[in-house]
Amino acid sequence: MWPAEEYTRVTFETAKPVRHQFFEVPDPPRLVLDLEGVELDAELKSVVGKVREDDPYIKQVRVAVNRPNVARVVFDLKSAVKPSVFPLAPAGEYRHRLVLDLYPEKPRDPLLALVQPGPDPIGEIAKAPVVEPAAPAQAGAAAAAAPELPVVRLDPGKAAPAKADTKPRAPKVDRMVTIVVDAGHGGEDPGARGRRGTREKDVTLAIAKRLKERIDREPGMRAVLTRDGDYFIGLAQRVQKARRVQADLFVSVHADAFVQPHARGSSVFALSERGATSAAARWLAKRENESDLIGGVNLDVKDPVLARTLLDLSQTATINDSLKLGKAVLGELGDVNHLHKASVEQAGFAVLKAPDIPSILVETAFISNPQEEQRLKDSAYQDRMADAIFQGIRGYLAKNPPLARARLAQNP
Repeated sequence: MWPAEEYTRVTFETAKPVRHQFFEVPDPPRLVLDLEGVELDAELKSVVGKVREDDPYIKQVRVAVNRPNVARVVFDLKSAVKPSVFPLAPAGEYRHRLVLDLYPEKPRDPLLALVQPGPDPIGEIAKAPVVEPAAPAQAGAAAAAAPELPVVRLDPGKAAPAKADTKPRAPKVDRMVTIVVDAGHGGEDPGARGRRGTREKDVTLAIAKRLKERIDREPGMRAVLTRDGDYFIGLAQRVQKARRVQADLFVSVHADAFVQPHARGSSVFALSERGATSAAARWLAKRENESDLIGGVNLDVKDPVLARTLLDLSQTATINDSLKLGKAVLGELGDVNHLHKASVEQAGFAVLKAPDIPSILVETAFISNPQEEQRLKDSAYQDRMADAIFQGIRGYLAKNPPLARARLAQNP
């Protein structure tokens, strides 16, 4: 079970496909799932104890024999849901799966993340003590070295002041710059694993939360996470969420892996329309794009608008901006870790295919390298990595301010 505010997922893994039927009971709300050819053994009974108290949708689970050769699983719900039940063929380390996704009747609006305070920005992933902030002298030097973030005005007819006011004052922000931070993998998709058992999905979420916290502290900038917990989000849904909040930038955080443990360094990738810039980039894109197979996406659900988005090849301008963003971030990563490649690479990453949002994928380090795996687990390294990505974003925006948007509604 993978409970989250976005949705709760329940997965049954079996040696062979399982025929099933399900129906809903409205009062009180229940979901009934019948599994054919499944015995009511200790393993199936154990699902009763897997329900967490903080599950937003499932109150409790009951199992029983409904009729010969049919086991019934009843989910007592906290409120009415929109269920999605679908099978998955074997993928990755998994055998056949039957997936039950419970979505709220009213989908969670990612725009609410921009106006509602979120959880602790570091979150439960950061078990190690948080690194103390830099001394005042160091902080001042860093601030002086960083370029000043431009203020973008919504009213293009209003002239900018002829001369900037040199007196220190709180910055006036007319439009927030929105950055979507995507923690790679999650839930049933652990991503790559290090030799000491470190999971990519945990590292990416820890760094993503730190990056969000750093962005949110900057006047005129705000960040939205594609996931804020350990659950799976499909690649297309990550793109869709970024477009829903009208993101100015999209940054996907990952931890690289290779078959040889000596591979090391940080990398930055952008989308390519014409093939990968290297065999390694092609291999990596293929592995990352397989997340939907491992995490599990209901392929029967079609979104024609999103399908057109992912097939849109008129992305030349956006890719050029992505390369500029990637170069700015890569330059900062070199101060934190060895660079695997000195330039931004390109490949066909599905998660970077928003046609109107500059998007990059950051491989923070090789989790398959024992030394770098140890660094990725270190809270100080996670902080430095998040700050380096932030400084790259800040430098890019200083030279490439986003355009003013038209207002979407008359009333605020």
